[in-house]
Order: sequence, then structure tokens, then C-alpha cells
Amino acid sequence: MRSPFLFSAAVSALIAIALGAFGAHGLQAILSEKMLAVYKTAVTYQMWHALGLGIISQLKPQNPYSKLLSWSGYLMIAGTFLFSGSLYLLSLLNLKWLGMITPLGGIAFIVSWLLLAIYAAQKNSQS
Repeated sequence: MRSPFLFSAAVSALIAIALGAFGAHGLQAILSEKMLAVYKTAVTYQMWHALGLGIISQLKPQNPYSKLLSWSGYLMIAGTFLFSGSLYLLSLLNLKWLGMITPLGGIAFIVSWLLLAIYAAQKNSQS
């Protein structure tokens, strides 16, 4: 595989687009406004983090051994499953206990962006 982060970005974006279209066309008559908003939040965060993974996939070849980039990417993937995944299930299945999982995904997202910021702030070791 050329890049696991590029692959994850592409698959995540594909799923976000498909689920977003499904939500816009298939769920409006089924879900309450509140649950539709929860569903849309899941789609939005999934797409933003798919783009984040795309950024990481482009940075990784410049520094293939960077643990900061690797951890950032893996946390974005985990955050997508935990945050967006729990919100999809919460809105579709009305399982309230899933709301306890969502903040773990949010924390994964926050830490992933923090690690990416730390990577960006570091001086280039090759200069």
C-alpha cells in the first residue's frame, strides 16, 4: 500500500459523502430534527478529518519516521470511529449510552491536531 493515511483519507471521505447523501435524501422523513443534526455533525467531522488524514499522508514522505505524524494520523482514524461512528449509531438507533463514547473520539481528534501542530512547529532537522 502506497500510504495507509491516504487510503484511510480516501475511504473516509467516500463514506462521509455516501452517508451525507443518504442522510440528506433518506433520513429527513425518519429522524427528528435533533437527531438529523447529530447525524450531520458526524458527517461533517468525518469529512474534516478525512481531509486531515490527506494532509498527513502528504507530510509523511518528508519525514517517514515521525512518530508525531503517525500518532496524529492514527488518532484521527480512531476519532472518526469513536466520534462520528457513535453519533451515527446514536442518531439511527437512539442508543443514548453511545453518547458516553463520543467525547473519547473528540479527545482523539483534539490530540491528533495538537500532535500535528507540534510537528509543524518543530524546526526542520535537515536544515
